[in-house]
Amino acid sequence: MTLAAVAAVPALVLAPPARADGGEPVSLPPLRLRMAAEDACATASARTAPLSPWTHRALQLSRSWQLTRGAGVTVAVVDTGVGAGAPALAGRVTAVGGAGTDCVGHGSFAAGLIAAAPTGQGTVTGVAPAARILAVTGTDSRGVPDAGLVAGGIRTAVDGGAEVVYVGQVLGSGSTELTAAVAHAAEKDVLVVAPAVPDVAPRGAGGRPDTRTRPYWPARLPQVLSVVDHGPDGGRSKNAPAALAPDLSAPGGAVVGIGARGSGHFIGSGASLAAAHVAGAAALLRAYRPDLDAAATARRLTEAAYPDHTPRLDIYAGLTALLADGPAPAEKSPEPAVVVPSASGEPRGRALLIGGGALALVLLVGTAMVVVPRGKARGWRPAG
Repeated sequence: MTLAAVAAVPALVLAPPARADGGEPVSLPPLRLRMAAEDACATASARTAPLSPWTHRALQLSRSWQLTRGAGVTVAVVDTGVGAGAPALAGRVTAVGGAGTDCVGHGSFAAGLIAAAPTGQGTVTGVAPAARILAVTGTDSRGVPDAGLVAGGIRTAVDGGAEVVYVGQVLGSGSTELTAAVAHAAEKDVLVVAPAVPDVAPRGAGGRPDTRTRPYWPARLPQVLSVVDHGPDGGRSKNAPAALAPDLSAPGGAVVGIGARGSGHFIGSGASLAAAHVAGAAALLRAYRPDLDAAATARRLTEAAYPDHTPRLDIYAGLTALLADGPAPAEKSPEPAVVVPSASGEPRGRALLIGGGALALVLLVGTAMVVVPRGKARGWRPAG
């Protein structure tokens, strides 16, 4: 079972401060998640964001880059494909099969959030700009996933040498094949990161958004690091699907990123974009701390996160915080109370007898010390 196709995210407008040259705010084209049968492939954007996105400041990337930029780590993008010719990813994309072509644009956008390098055409940069990308197809040509495609994509990514696997799609139900693929990743020390909810709520009765809390896959599986989004104000969209106990929250509202080709930018929102930021953070951490395995990497990102109802991603803290290397030991059950049996009465009786005898002897000796001298003085005659 897959989620129904959803409408494109409405275009948003970035409004930078007024410029001395009288320039106007830049409107960026919206990111697509799905394509209708009659839609043409996404074209390059002719517009670029004039300012650094709010996500860069929220993620404190400049501080984290003083420690690492993710070099030596490969992040797999299991999505709609990744445009191998995107300038911000030039020379760092390896595509499996036809995954080097991205008709929808979502996979390229996510790959850019993970690993885009500055190109001089704007200020949009990924979280781990020195990491490599392994592009794997997880959907059909229109961006619609199913459990078989996602499971096969995860296995291909793991066997292809990825250390982090980003799954950009959400499924309404799981499968034995998907569960086995995620278990295979865990066995091979590969961290899987996925959105906890779809970017746009499925339509319910009457065509209204269905925002009820429910599980989604593969995020529902325990080995997967599940992520939900928040916007610049710290909140989520009122129409966003409710997340079921996600592991982390990360920036995912009004996010600016690259397209499948060209140097222009797009804008989008959703948990899938937040998960891409977390995948980039995992790449930084695995590059900086190669001694950590996949489970320890996930644990460190969650334990170092900013405390909130859902912990918020804090990349710099994840890199630098002093945390226990392993999980906290389980609290031991209290030992059963041991009742000491009552002492036997025989030793007690013997002790009382000895003590009584000793007291009698002391009294006898004391009496003798008084009586004997007096008796001698009277010649042992009776008194009076």
